[in-house]
Amino acid sequence: MHNQTNRLALSITALILLIAFAGWFYAQNQSRTLGQEQPVTTLELTGPITDPNAELSGLGWYGDTLILLPQYPERFADGNGALFALPKADILAALDSSPQTPLEPTLVHLNAPGLTESIPNVQGFEAIGFSGDKVFLTIEAGEGTDMHGYLISGIMTPDLSEITLDVSNVVEIPLAFPSDNHSDEALIVTADAVLTFFEINGADLNPSPTAHVFDFDLNLQGTFSIPNLEYRLTDAALDGDTLWVINYFFPGDVNLTPKSDPLADRYGEGKTHAEQDQVERIVELNYSPDGITLADSAPIQLTLAGDTARNLEGLVLLDERGFLLVTDKFPSTLLMFVPRP
Repeated sequence: MHNQTNRLALSITALILLIAFAGWFYAQNQSRTLGQEQPVTTLELTGPITDPNAELSGLGWYGDTLILLPQYPERFADGNGALFALPKADILAALDSSPQTPLEPTLVHLNAPGLTESIPNVQGFEAIGFSGDKVFLTIEAGEGTDMHGYLISGIMTPDLSEITLDVSNVVEIPLAFPSDNHSDEALIVTADAVLTFFEINGADLNPSPTAHVFDFDLNLQGTFSIPNLEYRLTDAALDGDTLWVINYFFPGDVNLTPKSDPLADRYGEGKTHAEQDQVERIVELNYSPDGITLADSAPIQLTLAGDTARNLEGLVLLDERGFLLVTDKFPSTLLMFVPRP
């Protein structure tokens, strides 16, 4: 009888624990479903990069150094200009210090003689990624709906003093459709390929969106189908078989206003997103050699800064801690950290 009583007590305890865990798990998923938002920490910058004319447009890791890509490098040094570099250790130290230590990036000079002169109506660089010492960048050019996107590669010196681009091999990226001021603005670098992503992938505007696949010699290998995403896709970061993309909406882009937002309909809007018109979120996708699909998870919504839309242009992962993002000149040059949920 005593043993039976003990077994019954253990069974009841296990059942209570199971119910408690189920309740906790349900609460966690409900919070995501109801629109969880993540706080945004702005990292203080100093030096030339704080000039709004920096118009930062991309981020990429070169080893343990973050490379920040200005749309117009020529504004920051003689010749063909310069990019910016920040050691990861300094970024982590700034995040963990109180008060925060300002970050002053160093210059990485750009060697690309005659490049911008060879591209009609060039509008600058848009994305950057690395494979070892090899660097890949996208370029946007054109006027109105007569837009063109280009892919170029180069080499980074191991001491991070200079990037030299191969100006003899500039490849035009096929355009998804003519759209005012839009081209392939994001890229990722895999073990043996470079994928570029068109900025506009909404269901009504681009019913069958694709990513363009290039080998490291910039030969077009084909396309991957990608899911429809409303608004704009402005940068991407690959982490194994997970692909994270910036999904951003500026309320002034009335032509990009969708009939509905499937992600918001399914997962809900966070408090600040329900109050404002802009959308600032990071969306998780599944990546495999067979294609790219939407992950079964809520987007990471950023806590908005009132009615001030932050034009998110660059994205990388910061180890397991979260994400780093940059803006162009709207509302100013911002380097931001967003923790993982």
